[in-house]
Amino acid sequence: MDLGISGRVALVAGGSAGMGKAAAMALAGEGAAVFLSARGEARLVAAAAEIAAATGGSVTPVVADHATAAGRAALAAACPRADILVISVSPPAAVEDFRAIGEADWLGSVASGLVGPVELIRHYSEGMAERRWGRIVSIATVAAKYPSEMRLLSGPARSALVNYCAAVGRRLARDNVAINCLLPGMVATDGLERTLSALAGKNGLDRAGAEALFAKQMRIPARRVGEADEVGKVIAMLCSDFAGYVVGQSLVVDGGMTTSLF
Repeated sequence: MDLGISGRVALVAGGSAGMGKAAAMALAGEGAAVFLSARGEARLVAAAAEIAAATGGSVTPVVADHATAAGRAALAAACPRADILVISVSPPAAVEDFRAIGEADWLGSVASGLVGPVELIRHYSEGMAERRWGRIVSIATVAAKYPSEMRLLSGPARSALVNYCAAVGRRLARDNVAINCLLPGMVATDGLERTLSALAGKNGLDRAGAEALFAKQMRIPARRVGEADEVGKVIAMLCSDFAGYVVGQSLVVDGGMTTSLF
């Protein structure tokens, strides 16, 4: 199925690994010219080269931390306009005791999980509205909807981001700019792979056995964790020419782990 975005310019902020990288791969595969950003140069350049080789597409790496004003300025200089914006943020460390969270932790969480994405949306949505076409997807977390002490440095800031995207998305819908959020559950990113490795070692299991045990412990009806590639394809769908009537939504992708109708 042709998503209708060949020739569009896509900026994937925070895309050197995990779901951001998978989204960039899917978008490049659909013919979008991709700008890919991250803080670490070596992994970013390698990811850009891998995506370009796999898709034959144009992939430009930009070393930048979009949680900072300097990083956002670097992105704006390298990619002055974008038709598609996908924002991913590295998940902060899990919290064992809420009392251990200090002010600096909260400020860092808000800078990366809220302020950085909001400022990128504010900057790039203006041009999208003028051209009357735009797609924005923020990769948040299922903890934005279902609070967990373990995810306190991730959930609250991204709950605010979800609120912002829903409000601004309804304002920009008149200009054919669709803003939505993705709320992933347990996806096999580097962090989760470390968790599975530790679980395997503790219980004398191989990778498959550890995943099955983890899925049982987390009560995931799909009985597995998600793959970054399948999440990336869902993101590409939300960035497609056909998604203009999907406005201000927060799509949970978690294998059925959370239980609610809406």
